[in-house]
Amino acid sequence: MRTKLAEELGLEFPIFAFTHCRDVAAAVSKAGGLGVLGVAGHSPGNLKMELEWIENEVGDKPYGVDLLLPSKFVGSDRGGMAASQLDELLPQEHRAFLDELLEQHGVPPLPQDAALSPEFAVGYERQREVIELVFEHRIRLIASALGPPPPWMIEMGREKGVKVAALAGTVEHARRHVEAGVDIVVAQGYEAGGHTGTVSTMVLVPEVVDAVSPVPVVAAGGIGNGRQVTAALALGAQGVWCGSVWLTTEEAETHPVVKEKFLKATSLDTVRSRSLTGKPARQLRSAWTDAWEDPSNPDPLPMPLQPRLVREAQARIARSAHNTPGAEQLANYFVGQIVGSMNHVKSVRAVMEEFALEYADTMERLDQLAEG
Repeated sequence: MRTKLAEELGLEFPIFAFTHCRDVAAAVSKAGGLGVLGVAGHSPGNLKMELEWIENEVGDKPYGVDLLLPSKFVGSDRGGMAASQLDELLPQEHRAFLDELLEQHGVPPLPQDAALSPEFAVGYERQREVIELVFEHRIRLIASALGPPPPWMIEMGREKGVKVAALAGTVEHARRHVEAGVDIVVAQGYEAGGHTGTVSTMVLVPEVVDAVSPVPVVAAGGIGNGRQVTAALALGAQGVWCGSVWLTTEEAETHPVVKEKFLKATSLDTVRSRSLTGKPARQLRSAWTDAWEDPSNPDPLPMPLQPRLVREAQARIARSAHNTPGAEQLANYFVGQIVGSMNHVKSVRAVMEEFALEYADTMERLDQLAEG
C-alpha cells in the first residue's frame, strides 16, 4: 500500500484519519497512518494542550491538523465578525423556533454554571493565532476545509516543511487550490460525512487526478474498508482520507447515544443538512434534521450564524440525550454514508489492520483476474 506521498510523509499506510478526537489521531499515527486532528472550535490554550498530548503519544510519528477556512460566509467582506455582532443578526423567528423545538422534546435547560463550546470563529485573520500556534508544533500536514488556504499559510508551510492540503468537492475547487499553491488536494465525494458537495467519489477522484497532476490527490468520501482503499488507489489517488469510520472506535469520544445510533444506522440514514453549520454537511438523520427540513419552519441561517444560533441547543441535547427521550431523538452528528457498515465497536488498530488485510486480499484477487 506504499505510495510516493506516503513515503514523503513517512507513513506505513497512505491512510489519513480526520477526527476531532486526539486519542484517535494518535492511535492512527502509531498504527502507521496519519492522524489529522480537526481543530475547529478549540481555544488556543486547549489546542496547545491537545497537540502536546498527541506529540507525547506518537513520538516521532507524523500527524496533522485540519481547519475550517471557508472563503464565503456572513461577514467575509470584513474578515469575520465578533460574537456580539453575530448575535444581533440572529432573527427572533429562529430563536423562537429553536425554543419551541426543545420544549416539544422536553429538553431541559443547561445548569447556570454549564460552559458552552468556544466561539465558532471563521475568517483567515480571526484564525491566524490558531494557525500560527499549530505551526509551532511538530505537525507534518495542515489541511484547509471549505476554501483555499491564504498565501501566508502556504508560505508558513514551506518554511516549516509542512505539507498544505485543501479539500475539494469539484474540479473547479481543486484547480483553485492548486493555483493557490497547495501540496495536496483531498477530493471529497458526496458520500462523505461533514461538509461535502454533490459529486460522487467514484466520479470526482479521477476527474481531479487528471485536472491537477502532478499534484498528489487523496480520495475521501465513502471509504471505510480495504476494498475501497484499493479502489481509490486504482482511480489515481495516492492515499485515502477517512473520517466516519473512526466514530465508532473504542477510542472515539463520540457521544454514547450518537455512537449507538451509528451502530444501528444504514447507509440510507444520513442527510446533507445546513442545520448545524449553515453549509451543507452530511450527518445522521434525526428529529433535529427533520425539523429544519420542514418547509413550515425557518430555513437554517448561513455560516457562521447557524452554529452561533444552535450551540446552546446542541449543548442541551448532548447533556440530556442519555436520559431524556426527546433529546435522544434530536441527537445527531456528522457522518457519511459508510455508517451502514459501521456495525461493531473496534479499536483503531483493528480498523487499520482490517484496511491492510482487505487491501492485500483485494490486490491478490485482482492479480488472479489479470492472469486470466
